[in-house]
Amino acid sequence: MHELSLTQSIIEAVVEKTGGAEVTVVRLRIGRLSGVVVDSIRFCFDVVAAGTPVAGARLDIEEPSGRGRCRDCATEFAADDPIVLCPGCGSADVTVLAGRELTIISVEVRRTCAPPVAAPTTRRP
Repeated sequence: MHELSLTQSIIEAVVEKTGGAEVTVVRLRIGRLSGVVVDSIRFCFDVVAAGTPVAGARLDIEEPSGRGRCRDCATEFAADDPIVLCPGCGSADVTVLAGRELTIISVEVRRTCAPPVAAPTTRRP
């Protein structure tokens, strides 16, 4: 299950980039042709995040559709199956244009404010 190691890498990257701040939301983009099982990432996320600043964060995942272009007939088409075949001519000689991404889109952190500084007091005679 390579999703476990992918999730570990995602958590490590988030912690490294946020400097240990408490993370509240992690947003990912995982293309439908990436070969990644999104439900496995969701399952692994809470387990891997436990004991890190990412623990308890919400995980949002966008799953963009794939797009391909046939090299034989030049048809451009949507493709959500990992075995990409041209719907026009049936060729497997296809260029994948989109859908293989695995990207951390954004991260939200909770910033704690410094405690208020006491106002200076002036003594009146």
